[in-house]
Amino acid sequence: MQAKKRYLLVSVGAGLVFLVYLWGLHIGEFQQQPYQYHQQEYQYYHHSQDLYQPRPQLHPRLHHQHTSPRERRAICDNIYKNRRCRMETCFDFSRCQSGFRVYIYPPQRGDEISESYQKILSVIEESRFHTTDPSRACLFVLAVDTLDRDQLSAQYIQNVRSRIQNLPTWNDGRNHLIFNLYSGTWPDYTEDLGFEVGQAMLAKASVDVVNFRPNFDISIPLFSKDHPLKGGGKGYLTLNDVPPSRKYLLVFKGKRYLTGIGSETRNALYHIHNGEDIILLTTCKHGKDWEKHKDSRCDRDNEEYAKYDYQELLHNSTFCLVPRGRRLGSFRFLEALQAACIPVLLSNGWELPFSEVIDWRKAAIIGDERLLLQVPSITRSVDRGRILALRQQTQFLWDAYFSSVAKIVLTTLEIIQDRVHSHVSRNQLMWNSLPGGLYVLPEFSTDPAVFPFYYAALGKLPSQQFTAVIHMVTPLQSQVCPVVKLIIAVARSKFCAQIVVLWNCDKPLPPRNKWPSTSVPLTVIEGQTKTMSSRFFPHDVILTDAILSLDEDSVLSTNEVDFAFIVWQSFPERIVGYPARSHYWDSSRSRWAYTSKWTNDYSMVLTGAAFYHRYYHYLYTYYVPASLLTMVDRMANCEDILMNFLVSAVTKQPPIKVTQKKQYKETMMTQGSKASRWADPDHFAQRQTCMNAFSHWLGFMPLVHSQMRLDPVLFRDQVSILRKKYRDIERL
Repeated sequence: MQAKKRYLLVSVGAGLVFLVYLWGLHIGEFQQQPYQYHQQEYQYYHHSQDLYQPRPQLHPRLHHQHTSPRERRAICDNIYKNRRCRMETCFDFSRCQSGFRVYIYPPQRGDEISESYQKILSVIEESRFHTTDPSRACLFVLAVDTLDRDQLSAQYIQNVRSRIQNLPTWNDGRNHLIFNLYSGTWPDYTEDLGFEVGQAMLAKASVDVVNFRPNFDISIPLFSKDHPLKGGGKGYLTLNDVPPSRKYLLVFKGKRYLTGIGSETRNALYHIHNGEDIILLTTCKHGKDWEKHKDSRCDRDNEEYAKYDYQELLHNSTFCLVPRGRRLGSFRFLEALQAACIPVLLSNGWELPFSEVIDWRKAAIIGDERLLLQVPSITRSVDRGRILALRQQTQFLWDAYFSSVAKIVLTTLEIIQDRVHSHVSRNQLMWNSLPGGLYVLPEFSTDPAVFPFYYAALGKLPSQQFTAVIHMVTPLQSQVCPVVKLIIAVARSKFCAQIVVLWNCDKPLPPRNKWPSTSVPLTVIEGQTKTMSSRFFPHDVILTDAILSLDEDSVLSTNEVDFAFIVWQSFPERIVGYPARSHYWDSSRSRWAYTSKWTNDYSMVLTGAAFYHRYYHYLYTYYVPASLLTMVDRMANCEDILMNFLVSAVTKQPPIKVTQKKQYKETMMTQGSKASRWADPDHFAQRQTCMNAFSHWLGFMPLVHSQMRLDPVLFRDQVSILRKKYRDIERL
């Protein structure tokens, strides 16, 4: 009897010990999870008031179903020994006191760099953040190609661990940024990179929320090796797409995995495919051994798959299904964005690209893999107004952040810079509305109301006064010279707050009594560098939002100035002015060309007589690469063209031309010993060169043609001159 009791007690004790052991394993695995899930995953359901309501999912889903908990912990330990890293704990802000500069390690002999990684490095080297001095660097980028960490890939780089450990400033990865597109390998495609990232930040595609370190790592999109370096293709949403209905409601065409991770969702798509407005096509025909694993549906699926063209489906569907593949992200995501096909995401646990700053609820439907059968009803319940808004946002996001490798990389760097300088960072409005975060420099202001792009959204009226900025390169010889007449005419405008003269002449600055007396303050600034680009420097003395930029030989009446300013108030984000020029593609020379012919078509308004917002002075000075500014200053030419390129790139719109007298021309004036730059025979040829240099910098031609000219009411009408407000314009 005693023996039975002892046996029973021993059995119960052993069972308790085993349960404690299992409980310990569970706690250990839980502790490997982030202590906070910063991003809620959204399940969408229909509601009478709000169509899409977020429901937080409280428990993370595990995706690596073919690995044991111990193996998953080992992988996480190997990659993320510093799982709790945040900017406050794993980043040295003292290195960034002199500014946000990025240093790229020099490549070692024999380094093999993929085409995609070479694009990333070239973007950084050409950016305004790049430095060749490691002592000035805030952030370090590896020369070792870490994009593809699939051990079965031909582009897998060996010995990465030892190579980065030997870097002189590695310091366990602190202040380093590592780019990665592919991690892990068959069969589980875990996030194993094959080396320890330490305290380095990861800019990674297909990242899992479980392993993502919020406000430290950055989720980037998966892009192909053919993704363009600059510019990129335009989105496919046109003005003719209203109403927004298309031939198909929901489409997908891609691989179906018969075994392994990522197979569950794609294997179930046939349940909601109806062959009419929902076209979900999969094929088993991929890989070397697909016939060994094919199931009863493969032949039928392959036959149906061949009937449809992918591009035709993509461009004629309202929604595009984006299910996970072997990894969480897929190329379908960017393809859907460009095609203005609203992405329906089925990839549980995917940290969406740039989710730190982009509100994806405005551009995508974020679904749940477990609720696949609800997708048709969800998509059908979206009203047409909402569809149009979602599609418009896909086009904005594509163009602003994803259309090229340059935009993806620069967005990554700008996000990190906002973290480093958190007191001067962009807000959600700036990131999620035109023109996008890349063109809005928070160093100018963190208040959206200061920028012309947000006036309408915030209900702000444009400036009621302007500052005239006159660029002078010739001496002031008499009280009857053109610049004196110009100052007097501008000062008479009821909207003029002040006149600023930029003295870029080699002659000494004239005394104050040589300048005309005006009813508004007249300030003369002598340029220290006396370069062409200095005319667009953001001087603190300029207090108004509106700037009237003038050449010293401009001939304008007070009426012309007043009318142009009234027009600018309706278009504060554009250039509004008088002398117009155009561009065209010279097919015989395969390059862009500049023309000054007087036609009804134009794409530029020269800054010799034009209004624009003062923010463009700041953008011109601190956004344009130093190499282009140097070229402009060396030639003493093209600064007006560069400003037009910049403004059109930001707004995606043409400038505004207003009424001008037919006699306006680039005056061939000779005062003293210095001739006007317009008299230089090389002037026109230089402007042709500038057109192509500027378009190469952007990677596309931003200038937009227009035939719109705004005239005063009753302009040239056969009515009494007394009924017209701007009478002087009529007589010119």
